[in-house]
Amino acid sequence: MKEKLIRFCNSIDIECTGIAPAERYTEFAGVWKKQLDRGYVSGFEERDFKRRIDPRETLPEAKSVIVCLFPYYTGRADGANLSVSTYSRDYHLIAGERLELIGNFLKKEIPGFVYRAFVDNGPLSDRYLAYRAGLGFFGINGHLITEKYGSYVFIGYLINNYPFEPDKPQERTCRQCLKCVSACPGQCILGDFTINPLKCKSYLTQKKGALSEEEMAIIRRNSLIWGCDVCQEVCPHNQQAAKTAIAGFAENLLPALDYRELKELSNREFRQKYGDRSFSWRGKNVLLRNYEIINKL
Repeated sequence: MKEKLIRFCNSIDIECTGIAPAERYTEFAGVWKKQLDRGYVSGFEERDFKRRIDPRETLPEAKSVIVCLFPYYTGRADGANLSVSTYSRDYHLIAGERLELIGNFLKKEIPGFVYRAFVDNGPLSDRYLAYRAGLGFFGINGHLITEKYGSYVFIGYLINNYPFEPDKPQERTCRQCLKCVSACPGQCILGDFTINPLKCKSYLTQKKGALSEEEMAIIRRNSLIWGCDVCQEVCPHNQQAAKTAIAGFAENLLPALDYRELKELSNREFRQKYGDRSFSWRGKNVLLRNYEIINKL
């Protein structure tokens, strides 16, 4: 059945599929507790500690977790003011549609198959799951890194009730050259394979409300009004990263937003035009704020 699963995934352009066990992730629990104790959480993560470290808290009958990688790199566009990860249609939609195809395929193949699918919106740590599924290794910047695609991958998973055989984690890490540590606009990379997300520019460009002078200074350190690619740009593992083979990530690319256009759009018009883009979820005012901070308007 695992071979059937992988063949089906390949047929829908998912090249990297692995299996993580459905158990209490004791190793990750220690890491997560340390983050909580230090206050190094963004608020976007699952707040229930038990759900964060055990897939059976979400699906009691869980026997395994199918983990898929979705490479998205298409190259860096000149004049971009958005992160590479947002050039295409919203990755939640592109990856989520494929996860549902997998779930429906397995429902036909396995009597009584039950699953819950998530793309960057689930209770578990998707990077830790991908690591446990043998799909990559950790960078000191906290990213999951793969041989072929570097860290330019989105991660999706299906908690399910079929006992697929788990894969083995890769017993390695990044080169630990520390280029990401020195280049980070917010100096949020702590050097122990964790970060302080509260000083990450990507987080700050998504943060609502008033920003401190320090936070605004971090946002000004490069021209992106949404996200931040610096730690990925300088990473040696990304210098030869392959471009995506998934058509959805290479179509209708939008690397930049125009300030005047944003200013003139109503909120409804903004949602109608950009509602299927991942940068749109905070609304247009956060994007305008970031643009004005960077350009000192």
